[in-house]
Order: sequence, then C-alpha cells, then structure tokens
Amino acid sequence: MDDIDRSLLSLLEEDCTIPLHNLAVMLGCNEEEVAGRKKQLEEDGIIRRYSAVINWEQVDKGAVYAIIELKVAPERDHGYDRIASRISRFANVRSLRLRTGTHDLQLLVTGKSMQEIARFVSEHIAPMERIRETATHIIMKTYKENGVLYVEREDGQRLPFSF
Repeated sequence: MDDIDRSLLSLLEEDCTIPLHNLAVMLGCNEEEVAGRKKQLEEDGIIRRYSAVINWEQVDKGAVYAIIELKVAPERDHGYDRIASRISRFANVRSLRLRTGTHDLQLLVTGKSMQEIARFVSEHIAPMERIRETATHIIMKTYKENGVLYVEREDGQRLPFSF
C-alpha cells in the first residue's frame, strides 16, 4: 500500500462524505485515479463500509450500553472464532473483540434497560458452551467515540493540569 492509499484512507476515515473532486485536490491526483483507488480498497475489503458517528445517548436517552467481558475456553482447531461468530449474530452486540488481559472477549452491547442487558447475559451469553465467566460494566457516559469528542469544552475553558 502506498502513501496515496494511506492518505486516502485517513481522509475517508475522518469524513467519508468528502466529494471525489476535493479528495483528488487534497491527494494531488485526478478524480479517476482517486475513484479507482477507492474502488480497489473497497473490493480488497480494506474499506469495510461507510458510516456516521452518532451520539446515541442524545437520540435515545433511555438506552443502556454495556461492556461485557468473557472468559472463554478456546476450541481445538478453531480457538475463539466459532463462539465469536455465534455471539456476533445478536443484533444488540455492537462490537466484539478478542483481546489480551484477564478476559478473552469484549462485547459492546445495547439495550432498553439494565434489566434487558442482564437478561441478555443470563439467557443468551452465560449459558453458551465454552463461556467460563462474564463481567458486565454499564457505560455511564461517553466522552469520545471513534475519535470524535462528545463533550465539548466551552471556549477559553482550561483543562486541569496535575502531576
């Protein structure tokens, strides 16, 4: 991957609505070249899809978000892939990651209430074969998501500084 592709990806990640003409000017290319590169990145699966960053806390004030951590017994020859595939099919699972640390899988889930989240864990996740332990953390407030600040400072307001 060359520098133009990397720059194109950075620009699209920042704002995927930038018109093709503007992308071409920013990258020092013609529109046809940028369109071709963009199409190739999509076909190669590097660009997975385009989306907006939405502050759902403002849209649906009653929604609850939680991080669920799972300890999982990996499966011979498949590791964590089969259980992750199964969990990822639930509509309320917003993200799912294999990670290092005390737990193996981390889910970001949404629900209408804490009780709905609790039911989801107790009825769907915890009973799954290979799930050894769950830990659920309710998200109280989001300050930044996908590089976008959700809480704006007033102009001139200084951040506290300490050692």
